[in-house]
Amino acid sequence: MAVNLSKGGKVDLTKKKPGLKHLIIGLGWDINKYDGGGEFDLDAAAFMLDASGKAASEADFVFYNNPKHVSGSVVHSGDNRTGAGEGDDEVINVDLSLVPANIEKIDFTVTIFDGAERKQNFGMVSNSYIHIVDADDNEELVNFDLGEDFSGETAVVAGELYRHQGEWKFTAIGQGYDGGLAALCNSYGLAT
Repeated sequence: MAVNLSKGGKVDLTKKKPGLKHLIIGLGWDINKYDGGGEFDLDAAAFMLDASGKAASEADFVFYNNPKHVSGSVVHSGDNRTGAGEGDDEVINVDLSLVPANIEKIDFTVTIFDGAERKQNFGMVSNSYIHIVDADDNEELVNFDLGEDFSGETAVVAGELYRHQGEWKFTAIGQGYDGGLAALCNSYGLAT
């Protein structure tokens, strides 16, 4: 049975489920019916971070244009440009056994493509969530409804998978950013 988290909530994934190896990180959202009529393209990404909370290089930023980390530990399933349909809009797969030893955290984010230019923000998005599924038995482990606390933000850090004393844990973050992808990259130590 999945643990439903609220903002700031944490769960110890590998202690709860020893031997956990393959994760599906699913992110989903809907566009409010009063969105102004423009096309919305939301993009999920993963930032692989060292102990300082920074990405060592652009190779540690996994998204639709860099869909697979060199280690094979994090793989983006591809860009869903409309968010239409039921279920997850974008998926990132994680193999915990392949995550390099220098990676302490993996942050999962969602940005609005060209949000500022299109005058779009997360205040126009509803039903957004991140959840984690054990890929080996399809059991949902964690669910976090991001809520609708965002107004002018064009990027959101949804959650963080992190290593602590040999165990993998997850924190529900739900932190919005102005400035879209560039702001996120800067905060993770990557030049844009």
